[in-house]
Amino acid sequence: MRRKLEIVALALAATLMLTAQAVAQNKTKDKAKTSMKMEQAPGISKAVAVLNPASGSNVRGVVTFTKDGNMVKVVADIEGLTPGNHGFHIHEFGDCSAKDGSSAGGHFNPAGAPHGAPADKQRHTGDLGNLVAGQDGKVHVEFSDPMLKLDGAGAIIGRGVIVHANPDDLKTQPTGNAGGRQACAVIGVAKP
Repeated sequence: MRRKLEIVALALAATLMLTAQAVAQNKTKDKAKTSMKMEQAPGISKAVAVLNPASGSNVRGVVTFTKDGNMVKVVADIEGLTPGNHGFHIHEFGDCSAKDGSSAGGHFNPAGAPHGAPADKQRHTGDLGNLVAGQDGKVHVEFSDPMLKLDGAGAIIGRGVIVHANPDDLKTQPTGNAGGRQACAVIGVAKP
């Protein structure tokens, strides 16, 4: 009987040791997985939209969006415009399949706010104001916007960018009376 108890005790000790080793290995694996997740998912820090002509125009360009603290920095280089002001918006859909850009839908407006100027307290998230093209039909603009987000709720990734034929009057609801769509792009994640 004593021999049987010794065998049971040894078997129990061996089982406990193996269980403790397995638990320790699982904790190490969990820490490694958590560490990998933290390294792999810091959030999106940069996005890009490549504008292509719509409505028979020659307007094309590139717009980048880069996380800048609590804001997103927008840099746009566009050509083929008529000299003067052109409405510049983020639209609700990343769909440029319609020749006139209409498949991009209306302005991106997750809060249901009225249309307005970029400096207004209440405006569509997609209201970026006007681009001012020079006599050569080109524009380079840089600004930071506190309403834009690259990830999370209300993110602009997968949305559309539209350059309009006319100026945005910054007040007419819901479009700013900016006219036809001359270029369309889809906002995609870019390499940081």
